[in-house]
Amino acid sequence: MDFLDSKLNLYTETHTSSENDVLESLNRETNAKILMPRMLSGHLQGRILSMLSHMIRPKQILEIGTYTGYSALCLAEGLQDDGCLHTIDINDELKSMVRTYIRKASMQEKIKTYYGNALDIIPGLDIKFDLVFIDADKINYSKYYDLVIDKIPSGAFILADNVLWSGKILDDELKMDSDTKSIHAFNQKIQQDTRIENVLLPVRDGIMLIRKK
Repeated sequence: MDFLDSKLNLYTETHTSSENDVLESLNRETNAKILMPRMLSGHLQGRILSMLSHMIRPKQILEIGTYTGYSALCLAEGLQDDGCLHTIDINDELKSMVRTYIRKASMQEKIKTYYGNALDIIPGLDIKFDLVFIDADKINYSKYYDLVIDKIPSGAFILADNVLWSGKILDDELKMDSDTKSIHAFNQKIQQDTRIENVLLPVRDGIMLIRKK
């Protein structure tokens, strides 16, 4: 979702640190070869994810929704030296591409991939995460949140992507499709949860930034 006109959007990207060569190559290949390249975090959002990760300095990151691996590579940039990012996706068709770019980025020791249903995988991860990024099927956002909130300590962060859903969250609730209803319900759930503090950032399609008290 574009909140800025094209000239202002270009200005913001021009005045944002460049993506590295591996990310630039992954960005190009995703847009050239993969269906729905819009799902890629891309340059601006990728640098935001990297910056937040550097600020948090997480030891353990959980990503729900790998796609082609762009956001995983960005988030992994801020890991502690002995840290690890765990990324889950239900679709293993892009597994080879993801692993190729993890190798190109020399992140083999820092990124662990899982393929299957995240609702089944997350309960089996006996790990306390410092940072969680939710960017998978919208229907299950609230379920993912419920699964991870007890897996993060006080002071840890959760990021949820696409929480503005191309502006559809402003539609009349009776006219919302199932995905929009799920995102709207998730946003309301976060706003009402007294265990956390949150800011909805109007970046691209909206990022919900959550800190556990």
